[in-house]
Amino acid sequence: MSGELSPIDTAKFVAAKRAVEFVQDGMRVGLGTGSTAAWMVRCLGELIREDGMKITGVPTSSRTAELARQVGINVVSLDEARWLDLTIDGTDEYDSDLCLIKGGGGALLQEKIVATASDQMIVIADPTKQVDTLGAFPLPVEVIPFGWQTTKALIEEMLVSMDVLGQQSSLRMNGDAPFVTDEGNHIVDLHLQRIGNPRQLSMVLNQIPGVVENGLFIDICDVVVIGHGDGRVEVTDINEGTHEEDRIEFVDTTNLFADI
Repeated sequence: MSGELSPIDTAKFVAAKRAVEFVQDGMRVGLGTGSTAAWMVRCLGELIREDGMKITGVPTSSRTAELARQVGINVVSLDEARWLDLTIDGTDEYDSDLCLIKGGGGALLQEKIVATASDQMIVIADPTKQVDTLGAFPLPVEVIPFGWQTTKALIEEMLVSMDVLGQQSSLRMNGDAPFVTDEGNHIVDLHLQRIGNPRQLSMVLNQIPGVVENGLFIDICDVVVIGHGDGRVEVTDINEGTHEEDRIEFVDTTNLFADI
């Protein structure tokens, strides 16, 4: 089965496989959303089935919750869990300071709440997600439906004074209708190309009436695990100042899809 994985899927799989090594029996774990995070959820399901590990999962979206239940993870709400040992999630971009852009999957609000309610956030990604400067990936901003056009106009007006290269924005669509998040909100994607001061932009965005949250994750990520298509894995811990390289050996990934 492993030979059938594309290089990008192999990279996602080995990153997820390495990241779940941080999970210990009895932990409360935040479960991210997206294609890379889905590999992580499957890997946790494998630990439950094969090793008898017991964990409690707090999903960051309805689709992650569904997958987690399918693989045998005990799913609870964040209010039930109260505080988490760690969260494992993917990212759309990250820089050398482990600042992130997230929200490509539309779950940025729950992802940020869950991540900040955790002792540690571990990000899993492939090498294409690393950038020198954030902004090539459109920055998602979650807004309430009421008056969204006014909110969008206020955002565009604010961008004129920000250290960004582009100032265009667009309402995210789902076919012919606006995309709707799990919380019933819309997403405005900002096409900035380059963000010179992510911290400042995040603070100013969240002061605009109608904005619920933005996809800049500043001072939240502790560890990034990067998988490569040849099975290599790099682990960077920004708090410890360490960078390690490893290799994940695997023969068969069929069991990851058992019961799914």
